[in-house]
Amino acid sequence: MPPAGKPLLVSIHVPKTGGMSFQRTLEAHFGDRFRRDDADRPANTGPLRRRLRALRAALALARDGLAGVDCVHGHFLAAKWLLLARRRPVTFVTWLRDPVERLASHYHYWRRSYDPATALPLHRRAVEEDWTFERFALGPELRDLATELLWRLPRERLAFVGLTETYEADHAAFCRRILGIARPPTTENVNPEAAPDPYVADPALRRRIAEHHRQDVELYAWAKSTGR
Repeated sequence: MPPAGKPLLVSIHVPKTGGMSFQRTLEAHFGDRFRRDDADRPANTGPLRRRLRALRAALALARDGLAGVDCVHGHFLAAKWLLLARRRPVTFVTWLRDPVERLASHYHYWRRSYDPATALPLHRRAVEEDWTFERFALGPELRDLATELLWRLPRERLAFVGLTETYEADHAAFCRRILGIARPPTTENVNPEAAPDPYVADPALRRRIAEHHRQDVELYAWAKSTGR
């Protein structure tokens, strides 16, 4: 028997894919029925701990529900919402970006936004130990992060996958297909010093990073080929 009740839109925010701009659309559409959820901090938590945290949260959500909320958006594992999906209809959406460029954007964002008073442990390490981009991109800490955020969620469960590189067109498609409206996109949290050229121009470095993040590269290629 299919789940009953009001549908819940779950937007999985992969870092540096346009998620803050996308949040403005969700906030405008859902109003006080929107909730931002960044409590799990998956980019600052090791794989085992982040998965255990998601499973514990899934049990709590399945028990308690999520009254008064029709949309949740944030940095979390999709698995957190899978048990709740047995109680009410859940629509999963996300945005992806070329994995090498996304990592470079993430690196530069952490460098320019660092605040020692509020930084989480991995962010603090990366800045205070003065990691190079190669150390950041080729280390184990953030390997295949997009794939990890979708852990336990079959790809066919994603009702929409937008690409940062075609943000305006994909945003329009999301609004039309998922929200049933037309709304212009907003632009937020963009690197003011970003150049139009790729962040990573060295072909050899790009290959090394792509190999290290093989699962994210394959996920991104799948999203481009399916046009979800």
